[in-house]
Amino acid sequence: MATGRSNKIVGQTGEYLVAAELSRRGMIATTFTGNVPHYDIIASDEAGSHVSVQVKASSGSSWQFANISHYCDITFDDKQQIVGDPKACPVRGLIVIFVKIEDAGSDRFYILQWQILRNLLIKNHKAYLYKHDGIRPKKWDSLHAAISEKTLEPYLNKWDTIEKKLK
Repeated sequence: MATGRSNKIVGQTGEYLVAAELSRRGMIATTFTGNVPHYDIIASDEAGSHVSVQVKASSGSSWQFANISHYCDITFDDKQQIVGDPKACPVRGLIVIFVKIEDAGSDRFYILQWQILRNLLIKNHKAYLYKHDGIRPKKWDSLHAAISEKTLEPYLNKWDTIEKKLK
């Protein structure tokens, strides 16, 4: 079972792995170890352009989100959840990097713009609700969401997403 400490270690490992990979790619990467809202790393290129990066790390096959309402409006009609309008990105040009932490350095990186993540989460949440007539089966008022590694496959090693943002 995951503990607070083990979750913190996975998160910190993910940040350092992303910072190291950005450095390998010629960028200066500064980590903030969870002390800045919305992003974990600022990456800067040789010209001084920079991008904010949010890191999501997991040693499992999916990433968990405690509150889908950070990505879209949610209202309730009795116990039925209604997905409303998508939210705006909290930081201009935010990039999200998902790290699948594996043993022996076989880690995988999935890189996408925050808005794409938002749209994937909303699509998955709507599909889940649709299967259950809009009412979450275990805890009707839960705002939990998740995204699987399979859903993120098209974004594997898309480091050019960051390089394009820096231009």
